[in-house]
Order: sequence, then structure tokens, then C-alpha cells
Amino acid sequence: MADQPRYMGGQAVVEGVMMRGESSWAVAVRNPEGGIDVEVHDAPRWAEKYARVPLLRGVMNLAESMSLGMKALSWSANQQVPEEERLGSKGMGVTMVIALVFFAGFFVLLPALGARGLSSLLDINGFWFHVLEGALVLGIFLGYLTAVGLMPDIRRVFQYHGAEHKAIAAYENDVPLTPESAQRFTTQHVRCGTNFLLTVLVIAIIVYSVIGRPALPVLVLSRIVLIPVIAGIAYEVIRFAARHMDKRWVRIAMKPGLTLQRMTTREPSLDQLEVAIASLRAVMTNDQIAEVESRVAA
Repeated sequence: MADQPRYMGGQAVVEGVMMRGESSWAVAVRNPEGGIDVEVHDAPRWAEKYARVPLLRGVMNLAESMSLGMKALSWSANQQVPEEERLGSKGMGVTMVIALVFFAGFFVLLPALGARGLSSLLDINGFWFHVLEGALVLGIFLGYLTAVGLMPDIRRVFQYHGAEHKAIAAYENDVPLTPESAQRFTTQHVRCGTNFLLTVLVIAIIVYSVIGRPALPVLVLSRIVLIPVIAGIAYEVIRFAARHMDKRWVRIAMKPGLTLQRMTTREPSLDQLEVAIASLRAVMTNDQIAEVESRVAA
């Protein structure tokens, strides 16, 4: 195994993949002409100052990742349309605000209000009220994934999501970084955002059970205010799991989240893996590139 840090991260974008490395981030997309366009930038460092602060480091890393993700998504989408139809930074800002409002309303407030109504009807209280709320969130989330997964454009994004996971797995498992080598790996990965979301759901049930069942205004407010706290705890759980996947009980605990990834990933083509690998190589240091090249010789 090489001595350098192994962890890479990324996300699928429109017709491509964004990757983040040690000191840079990159987006690679398949352009309408069939070639691969790559954009590389220095990685932001502002979250690093919180790296030694448990919980807060998770919130800051999540905020940083969301910021990069929106930039990557904007750039990738603009590569697929004529220049006069491209969205500017203001347009993407408005789109992001709308997306956050939709998320808060659909996946946070709606389940909270629904659980409150159903619990009164079914006479459910205490801890089971929060389990009911979690079940509603999961049901809405699964229904949403099923619906959007039927759209051809989203299916292609899910394929690139699978390509991202396979490319990272090939790198982390010391095999030649080629589409053919990467194809043999699973589309599931413990550090995936889908796994993170399911972990958030489980932790939310526990955290909400501690504060009980307050009046409706406080209930709604608590669901919004506690999002950073829950995200921070989930980050620590995923971080721990990524370092201890050699332990059987950790693999069992992560199994539901990994299984859920089957809904957000699809088997990619070799062409899509080529794009993911191009993005991954673009963020590697010279030492990492040299180590990867030595695998082919070996």
C-alpha cells in the first residue's frame, strides 16, 4: 500500500464526475462532441481550521462540500448547452435557494407535520412518535428516488455516480486505474452521501427523542435548528466506519446504507468510467500519479 492518504471524494454531475483530492478539485464531463472536458481548481481550505473539533468539523466539511458540489453541477450543466443558454452565478444561486427550500419543506417539515397528525390518530407517543417520523422521512425519500430514477437524464447521473465509486475503489485498492480494472468493483461505497443520509435519519430519531414532543411551532423549529447537530454526529459516525470497515460489526451496521445506494447508483459504461478516472487523475498529486503509474508496470 502507498503511504499517502488514500481517501478521495466526489459526486456525479451532468454527464460527468466531480472529484476532490488533497489540494485541488476537478470536474470532468463528456461534451456533446464526444470528448472529455476537464476543469481544475484549488480546493478550498476554510473547513480545515475545524479539523480537530468533533461535530463542528462535520458541519463545516458538509457546507464546503455542498458549495463545491453546486459549482461543479453548474459548470457541468453549462457544458451541455450553447453559451447563450448557460446560467450565470446569480441564476445558480437562485436555483440553490429553491432546492434548499424544497429539501427543508419536503424532507423535514412535511414528515414532522405528518407524524404529528398520524400519532394523534393512532395514539402513538414517546420514542415511537420519532420512529414514525423517521419512517415517513424514509418513505418519502425512497418514493422520491424511485420516481426520479425513472427519468433518463437522472439514470445517467446515477450511472456516473456508480462510475465515481468504482474509480475511487480502484484507486484505494491498488489496481491499475483503467476503466476495465475499475469496472470489476461494486457501485457501493461507505463514504457515499446516500449512506450519510440514512445515517442522518437514524441519528435524527435518537436526537429528536431526547427533546420529546414539544408544541407544533417548537417542533418545526427544532427540526430545522438541529440539522447541523445531526449532520455533525453523522459525519463522525461515517468517519469512524470508513476507518474500521475491517470489523465485522461495522460492516453489518453500514449494510443498510450501502444497500440503499443501489437506488442512487447504476452500473456505468466504460466510457463513463473513463470520465470518472479523468476527473480523479486531475486531482492527484505528482506522487500519487507516479504511484498509480507504477501499478501498470507491476
